[in-house]
Amino acid sequence: MQKGAGFGTVHYGVEVEKNKGGPEFLRWQGGYFETYWSVNPHWDAHFTSFPNHPVARGVKPFQIRDEWYYHMRFVDGMKGVTSILSAVPPEGTRGKPGANDAHGGNPEVQKRKGQAETVMWTYDRPDGGRGFGFTGAHFHKNWGSENFRKVVLNAILWIAKVEVPQNGVESIVTAEDLEQNLDPKSKPKPKDNPARIEPFISPTLPGK
Repeated sequence: MQKGAGFGTVHYGVEVEKNKGGPEFLRWQGGYFETYWSVNPHWDAHFTSFPNHPVARGVKPFQIRDEWYYHMRFVDGMKGVTSILSAVPPEGTRGKPGANDAHGGNPEVQKRKGQAETVMWTYDRPDGGRGFGFTGAHFHKNWGSENFRKVVLNAILWIAKVEVPQNGVESIVTAEDLEQNLDPKSKPKPKDNPARIEPFISPTLPGK
């Protein structure tokens, strides 16, 4: 990193411990998910406008549901940070009044009722390096969205200091492509059935 390498994280990759990883992420990408400060709800984000920045090239307004983390811990004054994707989240995603949960709501995020929240950002580091954070991508199928995909591909080029095309990175991904190389998922374990278990445990209970 001291040589100016680019650094970017996606979804759960943006979360690190406040005192172990947090200081480094602030230096490398300008922000991170901090427990008891940030939140990680599922909601439909409407992205309607974008900054004049290479990472936003070719990105058109879009709407998509994801586990969009927000209220990141950013560097002081957000110096060097550019908000690439932001939207106003539903108020219920800020947690119940009085809540102080590691991921589900806290007094600070509730003070921002009705305000837009950054869910993707870039960072120009003082050392000349570049970073970005993208809080979406909980749902694999979202990579099928052209604009969702484009803004991340643009960011990867940008942190590598490669010129981003004027129309952004063009890519074609089919539904079949998204089905390739998926990790096998184990079947959920069946729930215990008390009626079936009772005959086996009753003889060992006191008084039986």
